[in-house]
Amino acid sequence: MALTAERYAELTELCRRFRIDVLTAIHAAQSGHPGGSLSVCEILTYLYQEHMNLDASKPDDPDRDRLVLSKGHAAPMLYRNLAEKGFFPVEEMMTLRRMGGLAGHPSMHTPGVEMPGGPLGQGFPAAQGMAMALKLNGSPAKVYAVLGDGELDEGVIWETAMSAPKFKLDNLIAIVDYNKVQLDGTTDEVMPLGDLSAKWEAFGWTVLECDGHDLEALDFCISVADGAVGAPTVIIANTVKGKGVSFMENQASWHGSAPNDEQYAVAMAELKQQLGNLEGM
Repeated sequence: MALTAERYAELTELCRRFRIDVLTAIHAAQSGHPGGSLSVCEILTYLYQEHMNLDASKPDDPDRDRLVLSKGHAAPMLYRNLAEKGFFPVEEMMTLRRMGGLAGHPSMHTPGVEMPGGPLGQGFPAAQGMAMALKLNGSPAKVYAVLGDGELDEGVIWETAMSAPKFKLDNLIAIVDYNKVQLDGTTDEVMPLGDLSAKWEAFGWTVLECDGHDLEALDFCISVADGAVGAPTVIIANTVKGKGVSFMENQASWHGSAPNDEQYAVAMAELKQQLGNLEGM
């Protein structure tokens, strides 16, 4: 069922609030990855707050949907969504990257995390393993693997891409956060990805493509992917690195740098204006 206008507005407001909270936590820690956290906001927010079968009161439900954030450096946006779902208090966001607090990359010590994320590429094959196990158990659950485009440089990504269709894992949905900027440059500069759709199709995946900041487009593509039969689906979600903060957008320098006080103030002014514009509609 398509998003209602009311629900679309609610999710849009959540995304704008989440960007504020995530950047606040990264600024407080003076460490983290703002660019990729901001680019993946709508993808994670739609999945967690609207789509997935997931209940924080039943975290071990064998038929729960799973999400693996294979691009683990975007953990702050993952944490903000888990907090909103009730896995832990929102206030814990301010423990990001502090001793005993939320880790810089997903950790199994954090409620709601299905797979740790550190070395890029490792989450995707784990997601495939989860999908295989769910198939063997006759579970209706889906597994969503969120990948970074720089992460596609890792060979294990393509080993998984080759094997998942062999096992007919139609319960596995990969989503590429295709912001086209990685750690030290654009993807074209570092390692050109070429025709991504053709690559995935060649391995036997059903390929969909959308604007990764368009909640209605995500709703459509993910709903189509959920109905796939006989093959896994990949959604190439075109996004903007640092989305929402003008001086961070499309800049590799904001891959893993926290804003200083002056930059944080400018970013907050922009993000709060966007939130205010929405609330004033």
